[in-house]
Amino acid sequence: MEPVHIVTGRAVPLDRSDVDTDQIIPSDWLKRIERTGFGAGLFSEWRDARDFVLNKQEYAGATILVAGPNFGTGSSREHAVWALVDYGFRVVISPRIADIFKNNSTRSGLVPAEVDADLGAAIMEAVQRTPDLEITVDVERLLVEAPAAGISGPFRLDGVARERLLLGLDDIGVTLGHAAEITQFEQHRSAWLPTLEPTA
Repeated sequence: MEPVHIVTGRAVPLDRSDVDTDQIIPSDWLKRIERTGFGAGLFSEWRDARDFVLNKQEYAGATILVAGPNFGTGSSREHAVWALVDYGFRVVISPRIADIFKNNSTRSGLVPAEVDADLGAAIMEAVQRTPDLEITVDVERLLVEAPAAGISGPFRLDGVARERLLLGLDDIGVTLGHAAEITQFEQHRSAWLPTLEPTA
């Protein structure tokens, strides 16, 4: 996983609340055995509607998703995060993000930027009004900014999750950080384990 310090880009305004993981990636897509290719299924049931925001050309190539409150609820499927990342999103901004979704996000390099309600509404309105508005999400300073719209405010992110993003550590990376201790443990482990060897 690559470290994430600052993400700057345009945003998609998904002006819906209570978006759950089944809406993010419908269950039909969960038969895949790879972690890639899920972007094609992102919001697939909603994308059938021509006027759905992801189908609008002015938002093509955006790397930030601005959503209403209560984003990522429902089942704990990691596939929802994989779909967002595979589609090209690097940040989700919302006034409230489900805890399990937040945990899954930081393990895959997606920044779950949880803002207060007023800031979330201001960003949503600004992006709807100006599709090419540039937004910067600074993980180190925990700050969301859109200078052209006069927007600047903090976002909430757990300290451990922030460190994982800044260092680019997924679960395997965190484990490898303890490689020396694990090796030492394994070298002495057999001394106290039961054995099937016959006793003399």
